[in-house]
Amino acid sequence: MPHPLMFDDDDPYLVRLRRLALVLPDAEEQIAHGRPGFRAGKYFAWYGGSTKGTAATRTRYDQALLVLPDETDRPALTEDPRFFTPAYLAPSGWIGLDLTAAGTVPPDAVDWQEIAELLDASYRRVAGVRRVARLDAGGGTRSG
Repeated sequence: MPHPLMFDDDDPYLVRLRRLALVLPDAEEQIAHGRPGFRAGKYFAWYGGSTKGTAATRTRYDQALLVLPDETDRPALTEDPRFFTPAYLAPSGWIGLDLTAAGTVPPDAVDWQEIAELLDASYRRVAGVRRVARLDAGGGTRSG
């Protein structure tokens, strides 16, 4: 039995995120576990997530970005209250960013350059040498 979809295809945050993620070399979107994931061989980003816990203590983040950050950036990110420890992926180094952390934030208020940089760092961790070389040849991170 497949997981139910846990996202709206025209969610404006997801639309904007797709524009940034899918320009990376060989990036593609794939739905798994009810959520859209972005991969280039391996997954480098997910849209939406939750924290671990019981039904009463778990927090769901439907408009969030999950990435595998550069290890040098991790300490600063974990100190930022917009970030959370995602269920299941955290032991492998993943971290989540609540895109609506400041309340009901319109998508235009999000720092999309920061999102592009997080995607870039996560992509570089999993994409492999040839894809990263293609990324660098194309100019690296693009803003949305």
